[in-house]
Amino acid sequence: QVQLVESGGGSVQAGGSLRLSCAASGYTYSRYCMGWFRQAAGKEREGVAAIDSDGRTTYGDSVKGRFTISKDNAKNTLFLQMNSLRPEDTAMYYCAADRDSGGYCYTPIFSYEYDYWGQGTQVTVSS
Repeated sequence: QVQLVESGGGSVQAGGSLRLSCAASGYTYSRYCMGWFRQAAGKEREGVAAIDSDGRTTYGDSVKGRFTISKDNAKNTLFLQMNSLRPEDTAMYYCAADRDSGGYCYTPIFSYEYDYWGQGTQVTVSS
């Protein structure tokens, strides 16, 4: 049974940093494209960052230069380091896995490509 569990969300002031984690279990984690998404109240889910089976990364335009996605295959854990946070980064953040792409991450980062989802962790950035 595939399970993704996010952690690390919280409240921070603008300009601050947070590091999100996503613990994965139940599948061969290292072979999948893994992604981070976010959804703000009243808005559609947005692709934030993705990392393929070889460690290549891709980012949404709104977070380039501020966020960094990484993973630890030995620990089956995905990370999202978020720096220079802005109030518009406030959202529920989800990690997800693309089961069917053979480890490749498509761009742009569309949520419909992903098959497994965590429950999310809330990030709130105050001005």
